[in-house]
Amino acid sequence: MSSTALTDRRHTAPTQGGQVTLAVAEKTLVAEGVCRLRLVDPAGQRVPDWTPGAHIDLGLPHGLTRQYSLCGDRWDPFAFEIAVLREPAGSGGSAFVHDRLGVGDHVQVGGPRNNFRLVPAEHYLFVAGGIGITPLLPMLEQASRLDTPWTLLYGGRRRASMAFLDRLAVWGDRVLVRPQDTHGLLDLAGVVAGRPPGTKVYCCGPGPLLSAVEEVCTDLPAGHLRTERFSAKEQPRPARTTPYEVELARSGRVLEVPPTVSVLDALGEAGVTVLASCRQGVCGTCETAVLAGDPDHRDSLLDDDERRSGATFFPCVSRSVSDRLVLDL
Repeated sequence: MSSTALTDRRHTAPTQGGQVTLAVAEKTLVAEGVCRLRLVDPAGQRVPDWTPGAHIDLGLPHGLTRQYSLCGDRWDPFAFEIAVLREPAGSGGSAFVHDRLGVGDHVQVGGPRNNFRLVPAEHYLFVAGGIGITPLLPMLEQASRLDTPWTLLYGGRRRASMAFLDRLAVWGDRVLVRPQDTHGLLDLAGVVAGRPPGTKVYCCGPGPLLSAVEEVCTDLPAGHLRTERFSAKEQPRPARTTPYEVELARSGRVLEVPPTVSVLDALGEAGVTVLASCRQGVCGTCETAVLAGDPDHRDSLLDDDERRSGATFFPCVSRSVSDRLVLDL
């Protein structure tokens, strides 16, 4: 089904429980171990709007839900596009997409949500590692539309495994493609040191790359480095080893939460439903407002300023420092 055949549609695909049912319209291999899916509404209706950096939840059989960054044309109102890396050591989600999901099949899609927004800057430095190129592609296109200067440093194990090189070629020497087998590790220190004034750095990729970028960007002003993780970073031990209370402001209920139980699980046991997906503090689905108390932030999403404000937290992984947290639930 092509988008050109759907231009007379004016309605957005209906949702059920925050999800839409979409069909696989295209499935193509875009690099070794990486396939691209184009998802459309079976009735030809619009999909929800999104912004660069957004991701969706892809519901798969056997209860698996995985998050994938949107990497298509954000101005196409009739399709989502994602790219899925085959992960042999994973829990089966990527293998199902690669081996069993086909054109015409239906999937449940939640979102989109955006924890990795592109904010205004005088110049951008984008750093991608492997499949981490996906959320950055719409950012490159948005920055280009706004005539904001940018540079992309793109690394991977080898060129054949690096997706969307053909799509990136139109930007010429603004894109630095550096496969590890021919160039070694990325020269992060050199690229960051050579950035123009006012540059904001956006990075997505595997954990070691993000840690390396964070290390070379320690002198950047607050808010000038933004990262997106596909898996949770290692966290220290919880701040407290004793139970604490969680008050639900809308009902006045007070729950006692053991230190070894997540707030999300405690809420579930009490019959309080909070929409959640990854349960690792990386997708942002369960974000909850904190009205009082001091959260023990254990997510991989909030920046330092957001943590200090204590205005929100992610109950799937976060706990409490104070004796009581008051939540907007």
